[in-house]
Amino acid sequence: MLVILMESVPVSLRGELSRWLIEPKAGVFVGNVNALIRDTLWELCCTKLKEGGVTQIYKHNNEQGFLIRQYGETSRIIEDFEGINLVKVPN
Repeated sequence: MLVILMESVPVSLRGELSRWLIEPKAGVFVGNVNALIRDTLWELCCTKLKEGGVTQIYKHNNEQGFLIRQYGETSRIIEDFEGINLVKVPN
C-alpha cells in the first residue's frame, strides 16, 4: 500500500501520479505498486516539485508497519522518536 500526500504542487505532477494511483481527495494519492514504481514516483515528485511539499507513506516491516518520508515544505513535520514516527504540527 502506498499513500502520497501533496501540498501546493503543480497540477501536471498530480496528473502524472494519477497514471499509477487513484486520487480520492485533492492531493491525496493511494495505490498498491511495487518498490521500483514507488521509488520512481518518489524521484518524480522530488524532481518536479517547484514549491510546496510531498509526503510518502508506504508499507514496511517495522514496529509501526510503515515508513514515512517527506520532501519540501509541508504543513506537518515527521520526527523519528526512538524508531517511532511522530507527527509535529508547527505553531
